[in-house]
Amino acid sequence: MSKQITNHLMMIRPVAFHRNEQTAVNNYYQKAEENASAEEIQQQALEQFDQFVEKLRFEGVDVTVFDDTPDPATPDSIFPNNWISFHQDGVLRLYPMYAKNRRLERREDIVAGLKAKFKVSDVVSFTNWEQKAAYLEGTGSLLLDRQNKIAYAAISDRTMPEVLEDFCDEAGFDPVTFHALQTVDGKRLPIYHTNVMMCLGEDFSVVCLDSIDDLEERENLVETLEETDKEIIEITEEQKEQFAGNMLQVLGKDDQRLVVMSSAAFHSLSDEQKAQLSKHGKLVHSDIHTIEKLGGGSARCMMAEIFNPLK
Repeated sequence: MSKQITNHLMMIRPVAFHRNEQTAVNNYYQKAEENASAEEIQQQALEQFDQFVEKLRFEGVDVTVFDDTPDPATPDSIFPNNWISFHQDGVLRLYPMYAKNRRLERREDIVAGLKAKFKVSDVVSFTNWEQKAAYLEGTGSLLLDRQNKIAYAAISDRTMPEVLEDFCDEAGFDPVTFHALQTVDGKRLPIYHTNVMMCLGEDFSVVCLDSIDDLEERENLVETLEETDKEIIEITEEQKEQFAGNMLQVLGKDDQRLVVMSSAAFHSLSDEQKAQLSKHGKLVHSDIHTIEKLGGGSARCMMAEIFNPLK
């Protein structure tokens, strides 16, 4: 039986974190920083990153940290779940990235470092799709129900149907697609990553159904989640803006379930939602406001789950 959650995470420690102009074109969560120098921004991001890792390790999560490199410049390297995914059969999968400077995040030395600790049976790459300007950004684009072999995906410039089909054919998943939108300057535009509006745990899904304007697509998503016995915990569009959809269920010490999110996400939730989530694990949150504001990603984006067996 495939596991849905893991005790092992990979995270990338930033060296020169800043707003990535190449991704800001369609990530409407990224904001510009006023009155802060590059050094101050990096220092804030580093402190927030280190505190987050410390909290995870305190809860018994095994976090493998790699340092980013100053050259080449990869401002979004702190979000590694977009370029690599890990699987229980020992396979690593590499993904085609929308922004050219994000493609530089794929590092051979990281793969080699992981092979020293985890069993890797194969490395499968979908990166050839970049030559056709087609993209699928890892578990940002894909919400994988590993137990039921379903890949949930919100179609966007970074999550394209033809690459999704290629992934599903190769990895043996069935796709469930929809269009998730957010309001930007009065227009409804695609949300850049599925994992911003939805999270999938063993027995639950946090989802912003209001972002799916097509009622048939919305109904199909709800039906699939219900058929696979997931408790649906609905969040509002306002909560989604606070990254309440960007959570991850992980295993802590003694197989304790944890539901990990940012402090912004946690504080946006109602008492009822917190009670619902608490049935699925201890709620763990960390303040990563600088990373959220400039990077336009949150806690889940920072954690790449490792399902490969330990050596």
